[in-house]
Amino acid sequence: MHQRVSRHPSRRAFVLSGAVLALGALAGCSMGSSVSFNGADITGADFGRDFRLKDPSGQERTLADFKDKVVLVFFGFTQCPDVCPTALARAAEVKALLGPDGDRLQVLFISVDPERDTPEVLNAYTAAFDPTFLALYGDPERLAETAKEFKVIYQKVPTGDSYTVDHTSVTYAYDTKGKLRLKLSHSQSAIEYAADVRKLLHAA
Repeated sequence: MHQRVSRHPSRRAFVLSGAVLALGALAGCSMGSSVSFNGADITGADFGRDFRLKDPSGQERTLADFKDKVVLVFFGFTQCPDVCPTALARAAEVKALLGPDGDRLQVLFISVDPERDTPEVLNAYTAAFDPTFLALYGDPERLAETAKEFKVIYQKVPTGDSYTVDHTSVTYAYDTKGKLRLKLSHSQSAIEYAADVRKLLHAA
């Protein structure tokens, strides 16, 4: 389920400088009467309708709190070795690619490891990628309800004297009205993600 990760921070500035131009081309190629996306268009889906979880400060959050922003939702855990940090690093790159529009992007990281992911741990983890990224958590019962609503499967797997968590790896994108619109694959690039986010931000 997990993917191998190859991260090259030293190349990031170089990649971004060229990627902004490519993003402009991608964002403009499908802005006719019918908009197409790089991700899977799941507009009208009967799942992922909302959540009620706490942020690290203890404040209860729902999708309504992020009105007028495009929201990216990903389920994971802080001790995830590959997919989770890759997803958040890509989200940080997406925000950078969006330029001023990045202020209208909200990334939400929902923990599937309530045993180890304390509010303090979650806050430090997401802040390491971007200070605006927000972690959310719930007790085991609330987490199970939320995962079911989002069609996410997770399972604790023993590893010696510890454990890991296998989980569905997908990013959901919501438009500025809080409607679920896209299912984004982790095989897609930050440029492709950013092009889709920009289309959602500027949809009529």
